[in-house]
Amino acid sequence: MKEDEPIPPTTLQVHPAGSEAEQAQQLARHIARRLREAITVRGHAVIAVSGGKSPVAMFEELREQPLDWARVTVLLVDERCVPHDHPESNTALVRTHLLQGAAAAATFVPFFDTLPASLSDTALNAMVDAANHRLAAHPWPMDLVVLGMGEDGHTASLFPGAPRLPQALRGSGPITWLRPIAAPHARLTLTLPALLATRELALSIAGAGKLATYQQARLAADESLPVSLVLNQYQTPVSVWLA
Repeated sequence: MKEDEPIPPTTLQVHPAGSEAEQAQQLARHIARRLREAITVRGHAVIAVSGGKSPVAMFEELREQPLDWARVTVLLVDERCVPHDHPESNTALVRTHLLQGAAAAATFVPFFDTLPASLSDTALNAMVDAANHRLAAHPWPMDLVVLGMGEDGHTASLFPGAPRLPQALRGSGPITWLRPIAAPHARLTLTLPALLATRELALSIAGAGKLATYQQARLAADESLPVSLVLNQYQTPVSVWLA
């Protein structure tokens, strides 16, 4: 480590890959190992996954891993408030790219089944209450949370500058809602305390732009870069997967 580089938390491990395909393979194998360990120790494994385009290759690698999928529960890290047949639905993404073949035996818990007629603040509060109630019926804490990151430093749907970001960073319930300023659709998201209520966080980052943001976020915890709050904490081990 160079003298001017930040000293990472003792719980931070970095895994560089030579390509995005290699990264997807390495991360999928790591996730499968962690899930098998959880099944061996506790009889069941719980994982929360992120959406977007970035995890597709990893999902398709993960679904081929040897696992007792019937003993795995899959949760979402966040979700856009769109119908499940919408092209930007994380629920649709997980069902299409992860829960196929043997992996279809996993228990999948989306945040909601249908949307209300309007997405007013009152309606979003009701959606959060229902999602928290749904989550309470499943094992907690999680065994693994898989996160991505945007070039703006957001992770999950913890977007910098969002009016309800403080609630998402310090909320008492596992799930809250917010409306990003620079991204479409209201979101439901796990709060930062909920994200940290796992045995491991795995952060996947690919591309020069995101790498630059990651290097900045490693320097110190800063709410203007929400991912930095994941990287600069000592509560939960973090593995970072770079390509």
